[in-house]
This record gives sequence, structure tokens and C-alpha cells, in this order.
Amino acid sequence: MTIELPRTALLGVGSMSGAVLEGLLAAGLDPAAVVLTTKSEASAAAHRERGLAATASDTDPDANRAAVRGAGLVVLGVKPFVVGDLLAEVAADLEPGAVVVSVAVGVTTAAMEARVPEGVRVVRALPNTPIAVGLGVTGVSGGASADAGAVALASRLFDVSGSVIEVPEDRLDALSAVSGSGPAYVFLLVEEWQRAAESLGFTHDQAETMVQGTVRGAVELLARSGREPADLRRAVTSPKGTTERAVAVLQDADLADTLRRAADAAIARAEELSKL
Repeated sequence: MTIELPRTALLGVGSMSGAVLEGLLAAGLDPAAVVLTTKSEASAAAHRERGLAATASDTDPDANRAAVRGAGLVVLGVKPFVVGDLLAEVAADLEPGAVVVSVAVGVTTAAMEARVPEGVRVVRALPNTPIAVGLGVTGVSGGASADAGAVALASRLFDVSGSVIEVPEDRLDALSAVSGSGPAYVFLLVEEWQRAAESLGFTHDQAETMVQGTVRGAVELLARSGREPADLRRAVTSPKGTTERAVAVLQDADLADTLRRAADAAIARAEELSKL
């Protein structure tokens, strides 16, 4: 598998945009087609050692502006509160018709479009951390300036490393509350489940093997079977058996309501960030 993109600038490469970069390189993107910036010189040097063109904004004040010159695709990897300033910094150097993609939560396309020249097309994308292992889920929304071609180009950044779901922008925060924050929910479940296993007398290593192996196996079984999770749950839950008794305790906890309240809290925070 190979992927071809126009000259691409990744600004403020951190953990999430770094994972996107790794996915693109794994998919066969020519490293010569990418230029990136980081905050620190140490990080930029590490990328240069791999044969990538990288500069640090801490040591080169022109790093971001130089990176976007000639780039048909610009990816913003900075924190939400930095996006506006970064766009103001590079606006005059953006190519006419360039596609700007932000992976920041809460920063609307309208807010970004107000900072860039007319003709620059703006897209928001919210990937989750499993993109680093090729199993990401990314929501993509085009702004008023983005045509179908811009959205398709942005989607190509992420579909080499997982699944892409195109949604209206007013649904993007909700998507992030499910798939963006979702890995943390899973990690918390595993963390607490392992603690429960250790309380039953198992060692940490034993608890880790049991819980993580069970989660990994169950998810793979679900993916391969093509069946609904409720069907597989019922297949494991023998009437009047031990699993039925255990599942009843979990159902009493009203997991659906708990997860919905968690999602609502994440959405509310995204709305707060959009007003900063």
C-alpha cells in the first residue's frame, strides 16, 4: 500500500500528529513530501535523523511560515488555545487553495476560517490514539470553505491508519466524546478490572495477562464474528450460571447511563474550549 499527497506541512508535531505522521510513512508516503515543525530543537533533530525535514519553532522564528510555503496540505498539531495564533502567524504564507486540517478539540472551522485568506479550505479532524497502531477512528468535518475534494484529501491522512467517519461539524464534539475519549474509558476499565483481579489474590502479572488477554480476545472475537455484542454476551451467559449473576451486577450499575453522562461531560468541555 502506498499513499500520495501534495506537499504536506505538519505544524507543531506532538503525540497525536506524530501518530498521524507514522501512519502516513508506514503507508508508503515519500518522506521528501513532508516538512514538519516541532517546538523543541531536540525533537526536530530526532526527526531529521530519520531523514525528515524538520525545524523547531523555539530556535527558528520562521519555522512555521517556511513550512507552509508551497504546501497543498497543512496539518495543525498544536493545542486548541494555540491554533488561532498559529494560523495568524502563517496566514500570509499559505498557498491559495491549500487545505488546512486541525486535530484540535473545540476549535471550530469558522474560527479558523476567520484567520486564513479566502480560498484556503479548512477541515477539522478528531482522531483517537489507536491511530498509532493502525486502528484509529477519526471524525472529519469540512468547514464552509471546504469542498468535497478538501474533505477527501483530509480523510486520506487518516484512513491509512484506521476508520474515518465524516460527520457534520455540530456532531464532531459528540463523536470525540465517544471515540476520541473512548480509549481512556477502556484503559480505565482495564485498570480497575486488574485491581479487582489482584484483590482476589492474583499477582499483578497474572491479573494483567487475564484481563488484557480477555479484552483483546473478546474484541477480536466481536470483530471477526460479525455478530452483535448482545448476541455474543448472551452466548457466554448461561441461564442461572455464574456469568449471569456477574452480568446482573454490572447491569445494575446502569453502564449506559454512566457512559452517556461521561460523554455529556466531554461535550460540555469541548464547548467551553470553543469559547476560549
